[in-house]
Amino acid sequence: MKHEATHPWISFRLELAKASPRLWLGLGEAKSKCQHLAGVPLEPQIAKKLHSIYLARGALATTAIEGNTLSEKEALKIVKGESKLPKSQQYLAKEIKNILTASNIIMSEIEKDGDRHITSEDIRRTNQIILNGLEVADYVTPGHYRECEIEVSTYIGPTWEEVAGLIDDLCVWLNGEAFSAINDEPLIRAIIKAVVAHVYVAWIHPFGDGNGRTSRMLEFRFLIEGGVPSPAAHLLSNHYNKTRTAYYRHLEESSKNGGNLLPFLEYAVEGFVDQLREQLLFVKFQQWHLAWRNYVEGILGSKKNPSTLRQIQLILALSQNIDTHARSEIPDLSPEIARLYARKTNKTLTRDLNKLKNLSLIEIRDGKVIAKTEMILSFLPRAKKGELRRQLEDYFIVKDKIEGAHPTHDRK
Repeated sequence: MKHEATHPWISFRLELAKASPRLWLGLGEAKSKCQHLAGVPLEPQIAKKLHSIYLARGALATTAIEGNTLSEKEALKIVKGESKLPKSQQYLAKEIKNILTASNIIMSEIEKDGDRHITSEDIRRTNQIILNGLEVADYVTPGHYRECEIEVSTYIGPTWEEVAGLIDDLCVWLNGEAFSAINDEPLIRAIIKAVVAHVYVAWIHPFGDGNGRTSRMLEFRFLIEGGVPSPAAHLLSNHYNKTRTAYYRHLEESSKNGGNLLPFLEYAVEGFVDQLREQLLFVKFQQWHLAWRNYVEGILGSKKNPSTLRQIQLILALSQNIDTHARSEIPDLSPEIARLYARKTNKTLTRDLNKLKNLSLIEIRDGKVIAKTEMILSFLPRAKKGELRRQLEDYFIVKDKIEGAHPTHDRK
């Protein structure tokens, strides 16, 4: 075939015997963290929030690599159905909505039918969904292979006559023994297959438009099939977007080095693990906060009179970070706190703060109030004090990052 001479890197080979210990260690950590993430129960509203945030972030990342300029905040509004973009930006929202549609279809099919072989029809349908309703060039037909030669930057794809055969060969390879024999761990196998499928679709470039988005949705499919929890299944796209220059460099080098995918795999897995760590810190924070809330409610007593309920809300609001707060800032901690103290005098706030201080739930430093959240560390397994403090600080930093807040630095 012509591509064997012009594109010898499209060889449908993966030499994992040459993989470095670093890659295998990363894959093992990814497996462990995915299993941990999938097995941790969260409160329903927190689980929904985590899913929405990462779905929005992943959908945006998948499109942002190719030029979508919307913010994460706007992407989250699109996920929630709350977006009100002007007409001139509706196409940006449509790009994200198409990714959400493709993701939901993939999730629903896997939930209904479980794992099944990938087909060229699946890949074409994904491209059709991704480009549905978008303006495309005259030579582009969504869901149909290109019928022209294509050049992206300095990369020239295989001739259009070979595309159908190459995609068929790719599907046979992905469905065959080459991958089923990789590892007896489905999740590790899924990560490898996801990354390999992504790169091969990028190399073959089968469509006139939407190839990158199609390859990343194929990656998403394999991760979900392998047991990666849904909030984590878009993390590779997010990694590629965050490290866009490195992404394109690794993609280019993967063809120039003769098709050796191991460096790209290492790059992808390293970023995947880094973001899994971030997600797990967020989950740890939610578990930590639940334990702290139970502790606070136990200390303040079982009598749920208005004063006690108000004090519980106050200490929980103060506990949302490890910053100190001037007394004048306290009514602005949250809408709920503002409501509770709107018709109260300064004496009420003073009385509540004094009670929390006497119960050792807060501390006043240089006239500023801080929740004594470090008390929760006593509930953790024994470790050196500095390490536990670092964990607590990390929880709040990650919480701020995930929720889109801007962490302050008044931490003492």
